[in-house]
Amino acid sequence: MEDARRRVPRTDTVLGDPALAPTLERLGRARVKAAVAEAQTACREARLAPDEVVAAVLAALPAAPVSMRRVLNATGVVVHTNLGRAPLSAAAVDALALAAGATDVELDLETGLRGRRGAAALAALAAAVPDAGGVHVVNNGAAALALVTCALAAGREVVVSRGELVEIGDGFRIPELMESLGARLREVGTTNRVRREDYERAVTDRTAFVLKVHPSNFRVEGFTSAVPVEGLQGLGVPVVADIGSGLLAPHPRLPDEPDAATTLRAGADLVTASGDKLLGGPQAGLLLGETGLVQRLRRHPFARALRVDKLTLAALEATLTGPVPPVAAALATRPDELLERARRLAAAIGAPAEAVASQGRVGGGGAPGVPLPSAAVALPHRLAAPLRHGSPAIVGHVHEGRLLLDLLALPPADDHALADGVRRLLAHDAEGGR
Repeated sequence: MEDARRRVPRTDTVLGDPALAPTLERLGRARVKAAVAEAQTACREARLAPDEVVAAVLAALPAAPVSMRRVLNATGVVVHTNLGRAPLSAAAVDALALAAGATDVELDLETGLRGRRGAAALAALAAAVPDAGGVHVVNNGAAALALVTCALAAGREVVVSRGELVEIGDGFRIPELMESLGARLREVGTTNRVRREDYERAVTDRTAFVLKVHPSNFRVEGFTSAVPVEGLQGLGVPVVADIGSGLLAPHPRLPDEPDAATTLRAGADLVTASGDKLLGGPQAGLLLGETGLVQRLRRHPFARALRVDKLTLAALEATLTGPVPPVAAALATRPDELLERARRLAAAIGAPAEAVASQGRVGGGGAPGVPLPSAAVALPHRLAAPLRHGSPAIVGHVHEGRLLLDLLALPPADDHALADGVRRLLAHDAEGGR
């Protein structure tokens, strides 16, 4: 009897197969070689024929060098945290590709000397918020507040309303973040009501600053009162406002969402915000405000630990100076335009697809409770899981017993991919039913 091992193709023979050349270039030799070893084992155990090894290797390897998969966001949530928050503009994606190689991120090409890191991105941010005397960027919104706390309030007190002691994503809490950096929180007011005199009584010579936090992921309604930023002037200490969502200027569709420009004009000394929410850029923490305070933060030793990389700087600059990013485009889309798209998609998909009106939302800790009129393609709810497993994955939401593929956060350029994915699944179901 022939030794089964003799029928197993050699490793170098498999790796030299022309069909594997693109995969080797995309994924690297080590990863492909590991898949070859697994296929050889299956061949040795007679679970795979020798002429099936190359095909098995190709089937076992991913199409991309990362485990993350492309997702069509049909949830109706514009800034979906679980889907990576703000999708980047084409300009920002191009900027990432350019910045991936050697760049002048910290070099003055004119003089050949060291330059200010990310000068162009910081200039773009300053131009976008002219009310800010100084600007700085760190690696996320929580880091921005952490830097303010570490630089200004270590061993001192921060006065904050009890109703603004916010828990952010994944169980992290702003009070615990600040206390971990050596600040002591002086809580004022109650959960639902706070007055200026509460702040006045709490401010002492131990106070580093008054913190105003926008409750960006919840709402308190009913018998409530709060003190706006302009009402906190004259307390003798800086006012720091964490606006959260990164809106730089007022937005007509989100009238109650605080923005950086208005907050600074109201008297805030510092504003902190995220770059990957309503701004529509990469993950980043924005620090905007009084020139001397921002400079103090920028030169603090802790700032080095929070420094952003060249990719973030490139994507942020492109977001601020380039065409309208996807988040802003979604917020500007009219409901009647979305409904017309839904009708075209439903017709392209065929039964049982139906175009319906729906409601989306901002998401990502922004504009809580604010509905955004939208439109969707309605399908049987049983299709939710199979669509998530497709390529690309299609993620909608189930409402009143139906799967809604909402178009608010889905760029029109992805309509064909969505229709194609749904049609493939329906055709597969039909084949299985015969």
